[in-house]
Amino acid sequence: MKIAIAIDSFKGSLSSAEAGKAVCEGIKRVYKDADIKIFPVADGGEGTVSALVSGTGGQKKAVTVGDPLNREIKCEYGIVNNMAIIEIAASAGITLLKKEELNPLYTTTFGVGEIIKDAIKNGCCDFIIGLGGSATNDGGIGMLQALGFEILDNDGNQVEFGARGLEKVSVISDNKIIPELRKSNFTIVCDVENPLYGENGASKVFASQKGADGKTIEKMDIWMQNYAKAVKKYNKGANPNAHGSGAAGGLGFAFMSFLSGKLEKGIDMVLDLVCIEDDIKDADFVVTGEGRLDRQSVMGKAPVGIAKIAKKYGKPVIAFAGCIGKEAYLCNDYGIDAFFPILRNVCTLDEAMKKENAYNNLSDTAEQVFRLLRV
Repeated sequence: MKIAIAIDSFKGSLSSAEAGKAVCEGIKRVYKDADIKIFPVADGGEGTVSALVSGTGGQKKAVTVGDPLNREIKCEYGIVNNMAIIEIAASAGITLLKKEELNPLYTTTFGVGEIIKDAIKNGCCDFIIGLGGSATNDGGIGMLQALGFEILDNDGNQVEFGARGLEKVSVISDNKIIPELRKSNFTIVCDVENPLYGENGASKVFASQKGADGKTIEKMDIWMQNYAKAVKKYNKGANPNAHGSGAAGGLGFAFMSFLSGKLEKGIDMVLDLVCIEDDIKDADFVVTGEGRLDRQSVMGKAPVGIAKIAKKYGKPVIAFAGCIGKEAYLCNDYGIDAFFPILRNVCTLDEAMKKENAYNNLSDTAEQVFRLLRV
């Protein structure tokens, strides 16, 4: 029996590779001689660097940059030939801060720019940028400042870090940017289609979870509009309404407006790079999943991307998840033949997410599902 396993990470618990190994272990208890191949995958969010590095034979590079409050932090990005793979959450992520530290007025994407600078020093000219999980709402001005852009107020001074700087943006110049940027290519991957500002914009949709209250959100939305006007003076083609402009607190807008970034669905890009299709074509079963299956899973998430390929060749698809949300049944209409939650008893969230528990639960659930298939 041939089985292809391509399961996304269980965020905060198991990496994609660890989840794949757990499923493999469970299956091997039933089919000892099964030919199993594990493909680490991700959809542009957490785990994208690990998935692409392991799936393409690349390497990880450690670097010290600023965190969302511009304190020194060590993080990693991936290098495959002359291509850098960067998760913005590694330096600007919401999980890097304590709850009481969350405040988008002050959090910055400066560290993202520092990672890009380091990758350029290491010979990279192509970039894959995973947007998602940010603690910021600064429109990407911190990243731009790190790359040498002058984001100036009416007095000719660099504006402050954080969303508060957006209010004062008046003039933007690229006279001092890193020269290599003009020859670099940026592919940005995310599953967010929000515009930069407005009712569906970065501030009004996402800023509350980043620590902003109602009054601050209203102010930041107005400041985003001011920022967009200044950017239009720099680049007449800048479009704050473009799909993905509001991703990562406006970082999507910055990539598209200043670095000619092209937006792509994360899972399609990842699956193309790791060359999984041939193995799915030859498999008897395809196993996928993620930490939580729900209605959002059908909107460009990894499991449905895997299932789409599998159904091209009529392959049965089984999915495992840490938990099942409302309307997860929609996944059945998108190629996942059956899905299974892995929790095996009543427990707290912390207990469920403990690595050892999650690994054993996933492995044991996979075993029982494949015992049924054997019958």
